[in-house]
Amino acid sequence: MEDGRVTRGSPKAGLPRLRLRVTPTAEWKLRSGHPWLYSDSIVEQNRHGLTGELAVIYDRYDNFLGIGFYDPDSPIRVRVLHTGKPKEIDEAFWASRLRVALEHRAGLFDEDTNGYRIVHGENDGWPGLVVDRYSTTLVVKIYSAIWFPRLSEISELFDRDLHSQRNVLRFSRNLQSAARGSRFSDGQVLRGEPLSKPVVFKESGLGFEADVLQGQKTGFFLDQRENRRAVESLARGRDVLNLFSFSGGFSVYAARGGATSVTDVDISDHALESAKQNFHLNRAVPSVASCRHLTVKADAFEWIAGSSRSRFDLIVVDPPSLAKRESERERALNAYRGLLEQAVQRLRSDGILVASSCSAHVSADEFYSIVRRTAQQSGRVFKEIQTTRHPPDHPATFAEANYLKTIYLGFSS
Repeated sequence: MEDGRVTRGSPKAGLPRLRLRVTPTAEWKLRSGHPWLYSDSIVEQNRHGLTGELAVIYDRYDNFLGIGFYDPDSPIRVRVLHTGKPKEIDEAFWASRLRVALEHRAGLFDEDTNGYRIVHGENDGWPGLVVDRYSTTLVVKIYSAIWFPRLSEISELFDRDLHSQRNVLRFSRNLQSAARGSRFSDGQVLRGEPLSKPVVFKESGLGFEADVLQGQKTGFFLDQRENRRAVESLARGRDVLNLFSFSGGFSVYAARGGATSVTDVDISDHALESAKQNFHLNRAVPSVASCRHLTVKADAFEWIAGSSRSRFDLIVVDPPSLAKRESERERALNAYRGLLEQAVQRLRSDGILVASSCSAHVSADEFYSIVRRTAQQSGRVFKEIQTTRHPPDHPATFAEANYLKTIYLGFSS
């Protein structure tokens, strides 16, 4: 039985195929479409596996179950590429996967938005890898060492099919040391002219800069686009506070929406300077030019709980992930509670709270419940405006991929 051919770039192709047998529970999960096989679900394998090689998974009856990339150093031991009938994992396979990802995004964006996600990891069939477009620059970011043997192969595919002028490679923080000694490095320009400054792209007709070489994520938080648009629609005549503001995305939208003032609070000088630059990029928009923009360098937790009693009409609370692992979940829930309590106290009558979480280990139901309970305990009258989840270019096709959730509350007293 043919069980998948080793692709160009796979390690030590002369070795016998790596074969795994898994628990009945894991069989069921894989057949249900879950893209991860954990190490404790493997009950038998024929040899030690190498990072990035293809592993074939069999069920208890020795039937082909699936195939994926093996990672001996991760509790996610196999990132599954395909289940069902045997299939070759070759250049045509990856070209098809990329074509499907592009088709899913067809028609989502017009000429006013040229910054968006093209490939969203497992959710698009590319486990541990994302591709973001910023105008004519592509950023390829990998989150697993399984991709190291295939970087040249996939770079050629992206060069051919994505029609960019520049491709930049980024590594997640946990891969920085693993990349040492290879010919690839974080922030490496794989194709095109070198970069000495952030790239500029458009989102909803606004200009933004993205530090694609060193910035968080791939340089910008593209997943909050729809929430930024919603904040714009709510901002007219309001004094807006943007906590954990990063490069001021919510703030620029609020300014275009007619906000009287916007205050950005972030602990990073670099982020606040980028926020100022993003306001400057949009100075030709009258409402942006007339909006008073203030920046505060501070720990947002300390600042919101501090002695200053400034009050606002709209507060955006969008912290970084507070629970990067399950063991941090309870601490994250407590941190959210304290942060939200302080934010509600800073809201004027008829104020709006926009609270967002990107912690995958905190479910949407848990987060929404915390926000609603905090609002109830404040004694103020409020109504729920809406809740939002992932934007269409960041699909979530399995439970662990559901990280982003946002809730909007309007207060009347």
